[in-house]
Amino acid sequence: MKVLIGTKNNGKIEGARKALLNYFDDVEILGISIESDVSEQPVNDEIYTGAKNRVKNLKEYAKKNNIEADLYLGIESGINNSLGRWMITNIAIIEDNNNFESYGASPSFPVPDRLVQDVINTDLSQVMNKIFEEDDERHNKGGGIQLLTHDKVSRIDLTEIAFIMALTKYINTNWN
Repeated sequence: MKVLIGTKNNGKIEGARKALLNYFDDVEILGISIESDVSEQPVNDEIYTGAKNRVKNLKEYAKKNNIEADLYLGIESGINNSLGRWMITNIAIIEDNNNFESYGASPSFPVPDRLVQDVINTDLSQVMNKIFEEDDERHNKGGGIQLLTHDKVSRIDLTEIAFIMALTKYINTNWN
């Protein structure tokens, strides 16, 4: 199975690969840098919209460059208060060549009230770099969540779970 994902981030690519390998035997995944067409720090509905745009833009890129794939993946992380409290969530979208779409979310983690506006005005990475005196290199490894959970959960884990949730419609045809 050939899969395209709209990112070059190694953690996100690995998380998607791990999710797919739970259900499919032979997975080849190619990461392509694709724009989300939303804010640098997506807020609320922009998280889903950004992931959806990545899939749409990825399919257009593939068509223009004669790249064939079975599935197209997009994932976007952002800040939301859909439950009345601010948290960071990842939204994953999977679409096939017939435009069948499924989506899922990762577990979310809280953003302290005192940091919400800074995260919205800049992005989570910049705020975390300031507070924890870390650098951007961590973002290609375990992500900020690895720092916050003291190495118990990584970006790979969150991405894998988001894509497993998105795969539920693909692996349970009677659920559709």
